[in-house]
Amino acid sequence: MYKENAPFKYDFVGSFLRPETLKKARIDHAEGKINDEELRKVEDHEISKLILKQKELGYHVITDGEFRRSYWHLDFMWGLNGIKHIELDHGYFFHGEETTRGSIAVSGNIDGRHHPFIEHFKFVKQFEDENTVARQTIPAPAQLYAELFRGDNGDNTIKYYPDDECLIQDIAAAYRTVIADLYAAGCRNIQFDDCTWGLLCDDRYWQNVSNAAAEREKTAEKYLRLNNLALENKPSDLVINTHVCRGNYHSTWASMGGYEPIAKVLFENEKVDGFYLEFDDERSGGFEPLRFVAKDKKVVLGLITSKSPKLENPKDIVARIHEAAKFVPFEHLCLSPQCGFASCEIGNKLTEEEQWKKLILVKQIAENVWGE
Repeated sequence: MYKENAPFKYDFVGSFLRPETLKKARIDHAEGKINDEELRKVEDHEISKLILKQKELGYHVITDGEFRRSYWHLDFMWGLNGIKHIELDHGYFFHGEETTRGSIAVSGNIDGRHHPFIEHFKFVKQFEDENTVARQTIPAPAQLYAELFRGDNGDNTIKYYPDDECLIQDIAAAYRTVIADLYAAGCRNIQFDDCTWGLLCDDRYWQNVSNAAAEREKTAEKYLRLNNLALENKPSDLVINTHVCRGNYHSTWASMGGYEPIAKVLFENEKVDGFYLEFDDERSGGFEPLRFVAKDKKVVLGLITSKSPKLENPKDIVARIHEAAKFVPFEHLCLSPQCGFASCEIGNKLTEEEQWKKLILVKQIAENVWGE
């Protein structure tokens, strides 16, 4: 099996453009025109087709494309006990666009028992073979913590959790429960998606925060500790990687800035097996912060953008891989798009055909560079 090799030399972050049939079914379900079972049948059918395409292209990882979700993060959070679905007065403010308004609120003690994503994973697991491993993507624990203090959410969160340490411990325990249940279902590859570190890189945000340097350091240490608490007692044969994201909504972005402000804390100390990092444009800065990556970690270079249909010049990508190899051992590097193609149902501004061309390019470049 390929489990022990994840992340792979050619890889992807996990979400894919939703087919029109699926989009219509989800709208019909929301309007009460079809029931849960009818929606599930459409989801199952479209996920099966997606996995066959992933295999056809020769990728060693398969995912459900996040086809059962509205958002990359909120659907997972809504599946936790003690969390409810709410709508805020506004969405996230991305560069030139506002997102839809979904969010979460605490409604009781948070725990991870009986999470619906376990059954979602089992559906993908059945398609595993000797050449592929099923991956489950979930938002990082720090992302849940951050959402609980987004906007006015913090007032409600403090009512239920006046002691911040109790909140941190319950979030970590909930994740350990979900991870253990995924493992029991046969999962050996999990990916944390995490926008919190992207915001920590953004100097514009911290310019308006009093005592910004100290607050940024304090926040980074809190997020690191929470994520690592969730990883305690992880089985040795379970691979968990993390994707550091700067926002991905309808081809727009939320944060900018190089990794230097968080590199030492994150790259040296988060107890994951590898990092999926965005390097698709100048917003991500240079490769120098990679000097802090722990020696046993892999780095997946997100050099191919999922935000645009324009295909990158392979020679330029190869040159950038070799530039990154000045800071991370060449054999520890991999290649992927910088993010998924549809972090939310709306998807990025490209077609399914253009999406697949991107992945074909990733594989071709990786095989040329590493001979795999």
